[in-house]
Amino acid sequence: MLDDLLAANRSWAAGFDLGGLGSSAAAGLAIVTCMDVRIDPLSAFGLRPGDANVIRNAGARVTGDALRSLAMATAFLGVREIAVVQHTGCAMAGRSDDDVRAALPPEIGARSGGWDFLAMLDPEAALAADVERVRTCALIPAGVRVEGWRYDVQTGLLDPVVPAATTTGPGA
Repeated sequence: MLDDLLAANRSWAAGFDLGGLGSSAAAGLAIVTCMDVRIDPLSAFGLRPGDANVIRNAGARVTGDALRSLAMATAFLGVREIAVVQHTGCAMAGRSDDDVRAALPPEIGARSGGWDFLAMLDPEAALAADVERVRTCALIPAGVRVEGWRYDVQTGLLDPVVPAATTTGPGA
């Protein structure tokens, strides 16, 4: 498979036309979403390459690394709005970290005791907490608009779950 990817890349690169894009998010947007293969953030949200910074991880969780990336995006890449986008049918939803550990092969689960998988017994509460984590992050400037959405993997529709509010970072 990896060799096929390299060959496909060479074909794609022959017609590559994105070299002129700047590094800033043209739409001033960053999206934190899940790594689930059913989500194509650019197409699903009506965006094009260069419009938004997209941060993906299991469960669309606002981890320390996601906050680091958002801080850099607001400081250096023109981001003024952030959407945290979870989705229906997420493998992390309705589970605890212990549930995740128990689902791992025994030899791996036994080594996972120190890991925080950030599973979500209550996805709505997790989304609200993650949006609040962005809004109150001291590394993100005041006035950045943040919302929490849920993407329906069956219909492709976005549902606003956590209403927009602005960050309270430095200077607020």
